[in-house]
Amino acid sequence: MIEVRNLCKHYGARKAVDDISFTVNDGEIVGFLGPNGAGKTTTIRILTCYHPATSGSARVAGFDVLSQSMQVRRNVGYLPETVPLYPEMRVREFLRFRGKLRGLSRADRESCIARVVERCWLREVVDRPISQLSKGYRQRVGLADALLHNPRVLILDEPTVGLDPTQIRETRSLIRELTRDHTVILSSHILPEVEATCGRIVIINRGRLVASGTPQELRSRRGDGAVHAEVRAPVEEALSAVRELANGAKVTAEAADGWTRLRVESTSDLREPIFRLSTQRGWTLRELRRDAGSLEDFFVRIVADAQLQAQQ
Repeated sequence: MIEVRNLCKHYGARKAVDDISFTVNDGEIVGFLGPNGAGKTTTIRILTCYHPATSGSARVAGFDVLSQSMQVRRNVGYLPETVPLYPEMRVREFLRFRGKLRGLSRADRESCIARVVERCWLREVVDRPISQLSKGYRQRVGLADALLHNPRVLILDEPTVGLDPTQIRETRSLIRELTRDHTVILSSHILPEVEATCGRIVIINRGRLVASGTPQELRSRRGDGAVHAEVRAPVEEALSAVRELANGAKVTAEAADGWTRLRVESTSDLREPIFRLSTQRGWTLRELRRDAGSLEDFFVRIVADAQLQAQQ
């Protein structure tokens, strides 16, 4: 549905986007992440035909963003972080105006407005001036506008900014539901939201793609989640045995009410070897778990690693 190949965008000597390639399949929700200045907004603007690329190519819904920009625009719904609205207009009036710009007939406009008003929870405010709406409602109006022409591709930049926790949950549910009819790129700084919503994640930094995969793949790629075990065994015996098992990894132990609590910081998952060791030694094993690294931890580390490599 979206195909980006060796995409570059230069502003003078500065490379805002530097030879990135990725694909988004039909019906996927892909998180598009990166620190401020990473090139996310520039890439999104190229995909939505606001900026031309310096080199490389991008196709959306089968159409080239440079040579077939009008076809791309008809197939894309775009919600920018700062939603451009006309505050003097009422919500229904604004959506009618946007429908006219998209070439919808009068009958189609009214049916499309009814559909997006229900989907974006705007029924209570549809006849109110936009100037009187809260930021959360304005965000919903922007989402309704992006959905109005029922595009095949949705590109959402910070779609839950200004929403309360209940609205955020409802928006997540709506975005997941939208994959029945739409392909979605979601850009957000709220990483738990991306993890809860997206099936795959693309991370860029300084204009270059630095990681791509499912949230589970990205978390496990670091392989550094500490293993915690609690056994009924003397502290020194347990510490010595697990250190030998860990093959040089850092192991700490402490006594707690007749139990020994162990922490193993290893690049390998040692839960199964520790379980076997406990069985062989006749230790009672009360706890055995591995820290699940968060997407936020991975994001911070992968960006830091990329910056170190750039400096070398």
